[in-house]
Amino acid sequence: MAFLFKLLSRLPLWLLHGLGAAMGWLIWVLSSTYRRRLRENTAQAGYTFAQVRSAVGHAGRMALEIPRVWLGVLPPVQWKNAGLVETAMARGKGIIFLVPHLGCFECAAQSYAREFAPRFGPLMVLYRPSRQPWLADVVQFSRQRAGLEVAPTTTQGVRMMMRTLREGRAVGVLPDQVPPNSMGQWAPFFGKPAYTMTLGVRLAQQTGATILLVWGERLPRGRGYTVHVS
Repeated sequence: MAFLFKLLSRLPLWLLHGLGAAMGWLIWVLSSTYRRRLRENTAQAGYTFAQVRSAVGHAGRMALEIPRVWLGVLPPVQWKNAGLVETAMARGKGIIFLVPHLGCFECAAQSYAREFAPRFGPLMVLYRPSRQPWLADVVQFSRQRAGLEVAPTTTQGVRMMMRTLREGRAVGVLPDQVPPNSMGQWAPFFGKPAYTMTLGVRLAQQTGATILLVWGERLPRGRGYTVHVS
């Protein structure tokens, strides 16, 4: 699998996205459980399947673009509203980037390391090692590239993130992960209770850091990505 990841990382992005879209629809056809859950979630959010059917192909694109983003040459990435990053850094309190699993969320950290880390220092992200040894090695390599630092998903890791923010640097948090027991709270989500992470808010309360929401838009025909900041 590690060899396959390295092989895929060398392919052009347009080809990876084309293969990924086909793979996404193949899984849709073969998995009745996936079809049922996607339709249920779509209805819960107030949409028809016709309105969100492109999500099937994009799920496959997401899977096959990861080797390129992690191990290969990072495709072109433009930041929309990048001035918000500059303004927040000028405050000297640091930035908490909330990066939900939306679009190509992986490109946000990698492109921050390339575009902003030379001026503002490395970005620190929470990291939970995979249970698969080969994948753990690949993920660790991708998280420890120049301009990136990692913190474990433990109390020690939270302390590391607080120290980073007090130094005026940035941290990244995936806010839609399920938190460990006693480290989250139940909140309504499209009419259903969801156990929700509170780490981002707690870090902001204790450090005064600016919270910015970012997500990576996948551009057509493999042209790269746009990271949206709000």
